Amino acid sequence: MASTKDWFETVEEARHRAQKRLPRSVYLALVAGTEKGLTANDNTAAFDEIVWRPHVADLPAKRETATTVMGQEVSMPVLVSPTGVQAVHPDGEVAVARAAAAQDVAMGLSSFASKPVEEVGAVNPKLFFQMYWVGSRETILARAERARAAGAKGLIMTLDWSFASRRDWGSPPIPEKIDVKNALKFAPEVLRKPRWLTTYLRTGSIPELSVPNLALDGQQPPNFFGAYGEWMATALPRWEDVAWLREQWGGPFMLKGISRIDDARRAVDAGVTAISVSTHGGNNLDSTPGAIRSLPAVVDAVGDQVEVLMDGGVRRGADVVKAMALGAKAVMIGRAYLWGMAANGERGVQNVLSIIRQGIDEALLGLGRSSVHDLAREDVVLPPDFERR
Repeated sequence: MASTKDWFETVEEARHRAQKRLPRSVYLALVAGTEKGLTANDNTAAFDEIVWRPHVADLPAKRETATTVMGQEVSMPVLVSPTGVQAVHPDGEVAVARAAAAQDVAMGLSSFASKPVEEVGAVNPKLFFQMYWVGSRETILARAERARAAGAKGLIMTLDWSFASRRDWGSPPIPEKIDVKNALKFAPEVLRKPRWLTTYLRTGSIPELSVPNLALDGQQPPNFFGAYGEWMATALPRWEDVAWLREQWGGPFMLKGISRIDDARRAVDAGVTAISVSTHGGNNLDSTPGAIRSLPAVVDAVGDQVEVLMDGGVRRGADVVKAMALGAKAVMIGRAYLWGMAANGERGVQNVLSIIRQGIDEALLGLGRSSVHDLAREDVVLPPDFERR
């Protein structure tokens, strides 16, 4: 269907609408990467180097996209990746969760999210709760049990985020709180985007910068910088910490942030259910290769022992199929659905998921595959030196 006021045809169009609608600082927070943004750029550019080997006859009349990820049946091999403090829309993660549920897609919720896990779990039963190694073991376990009580079916432990004060690739200043001083400081760019401002004014709210999922037993939720400070003050996790949390949780458990074969093997030794080959959207150590480049080697090393997902640079259904042809069980998307929400709220997220679903189906048809489970490396051609082993 043609694009309309309430519908867009590509994820790139969603990005463009998000840029037009959001205040400059909010938009830049969605696209910025660490330092020069080399990894953030390579996450997307690497997909363009992968080309197809299509068929032209005896193509399947119907194509199957459903699969199972970490014990949850989903309608397509795409998960909502956890992203923190979603200030692009007042409904935040709750709107994303509703949209994902409508598309029968699992929801990853960040522990740095702007909405409580209880509200998100109430609208999407296929919930995975993401955690950083923040605080003591007792506190970390208590947060995990809070998520379990709210309906979380699995944990995602994120290790691919290291502190960097040099997020200078377009990264905006982020206020600690929205007070009178900061309201006046950001007023010029906010007033230039009246539609975004009106969306918040209608709800009687302001962009939420607190982190409710780190609070326990009636505590006042910290703001983003308070949570960040607790994370920085916590001793860095060790592999025995990963194994401990996985054992304490006792259910599906993903380790997010793998790019090396030796780390993938250590994750297997720790007993995880799944790993995600990821660069944290280009917000970790800059010059790390795009995630899709590291995927084949990791799949070859441990793909027969754990579910291997990939996270980074997915903008089209074709990207999903390319990742699966290289051995991924599924992919996770982040910026794509945030652009959709910025463009048109909950419906915009559904719009993005529909675009990706259609793209998966079209790629399967062109490759002559009747199911995402039939995809193989022979369906794609990689240029020399594409992989980073």
